[in-house]
Amino acid sequence: MHKNFSVAPVLKWAGGKRSLLDVFRPLLPKRIGTYCEPFLGGGAVLFGLQPAVAVVNDINAELMLVYRVIRDEADKLIEMLSVFGNDAETFYAVRDLDRAEIFSRLSDIERAARIIYLNKTCYNGLYRVNGAGQFNTPFGRYRKPNIVNEPTLRAVSEYLNRANVVMTSVDYAQVLVDVPRKTFVYLDPPYHPVSATANFTAYASGGFNRDEQIRLRDCCDDLSERGVKFMLSNSDTEFIRELYAAYNITPVKARRSVNSVADRRGSVNELVIRNYD
Repeated sequence: MHKNFSVAPVLKWAGGKRSLLDVFRPLLPKRIGTYCEPFLGGGAVLFGLQPAVAVVNDINAELMLVYRVIRDEADKLIEMLSVFGNDAETFYAVRDLDRAEIFSRLSDIERAARIIYLNKTCYNGLYRVNGAGQFNTPFGRYRKPNIVNEPTLRAVSEYLNRANVVMTSVDYAQVLVDVPRKTFVYLDPPYHPVSATANFTAYASGGFNRDEQIRLRDCCDDLSERGVKFMLSNSDTEFIRELYAAYNITPVKARRSVNSVADRRGSVNELVIRNYD
């Protein structure tokens, strides 16, 4: 499939892989048929590879709604985004909609536009929810946020319509249990924290603890037993290295810009784990 280099992440997302695409390319299988990504997030790897056939998923239903609306209603979405103002009053009114009865009556386009607007104008682009699943990141006070990135929205819409991309919002294990042998799976779960104060898994309510990391490893073992190739990203911690000791582990340097503490942004160590050479 011909690649459109305007296809790129629409949202700023914690742990986004856009800066690592060149590092990933030599680590990928030489041939990728069906591509599967159960933790889609910002979609940097999907949009970088632009496979003709893909199954993508994220437990964050609001995020997957954004992608479906971009695919199906790009014109209306762009029109709606163009009316938002970049001021604190508008931001908090839009942010707090998920605390009001009216939220359940919003159309899909209105909900998608809300998420994109909040992502572009909230502090550091950080998608974060509280225990009730309510967006709680404060206003970012940016002078000129790119709320309506029309070229990227249209390019992503064109790709999602051109390719055969199945989109779901279920538990990742439900996606993995059905993938056929010739599928390539890229896994980018919420990372194991490198310290007691570094844990951030609030992309959706519920979190992703050590037991979840072990459950994911067990899913990877099952993929290997079925002959399905996978590549997984995670933090460089002793726990993760021990968990995946049976697999090929490649350390990489990643740039991180989404963190509430400024001095924790920048270059960090990560691991790329594969069940193939």
